Amino acid sequence: MNIALLLSGGVDSAVATHLLMERGLRPDLYYIKIGMDGDDELTCTAEEDLELCQAVARRYGLPLEVVDLQKEYWDRVVTYTMDHVRRGLTPNPDVMCNRLIKFGAFEERVGHAYDRICTGHYARTIRDNEVFSDPRSGESVDLSAHTTWLGTAPDPVKDQTDFLAQLESCQVEKLMLPLGHLQKNEVRRIAVEN
Repeated sequence: MNIALLLSGGVDSAVATHLLMERGLRPDLYYIKIGMDGDDELTCTAEEDLELCQAVARRYGLPLEVVDLQKEYWDRVVTYTMDHVRRGLTPNPDVMCNRLIKFGAFEERVGHAYDRICTGHYARTIRDNEVFSDPRSGESVDLSAHTTWLGTAPDPVKDQTDFLAQLESCQVEKLMLPLGHLQKNEVRRIAVEN
């Protein structure tokens, strides 16, 4: 399976890399650059994130590529956000960044060549012929008539399905979420141990 893993520079995507490697999968690593050049405060943060991504790539001997999506981020997310604020609405730029940048512009530029796009989000994908057991209610639902669904993570504080809820079905189809079954404290433990 051909996998692109989106590294952010944080512990979650680093642990996602480790979990894939444990399963014998060797993803190609990508860092999406969205911060605007010339903003010293944002540039420092982005440089630190990139350094952390490079450290993960070195640790596992995996290729890392930087994909510059600054223009797309401005055109698609910032403009969308500003338009909605002007109309008195309260948009969530993170939701739109996931749909329009991580799984939109990245897919157009690079991701189309991959079977799966992997991130460190706390959510689950439920695929064909799986019985979904809701981690909160314990109820089982047969989803075999459908293709791929988003499911909540067992950690109610870290669950990020709301940030992925605007993804198109074709985007969810390619999604791979290795942290979806873990609690945040388990992710921290894995990070410390590895």
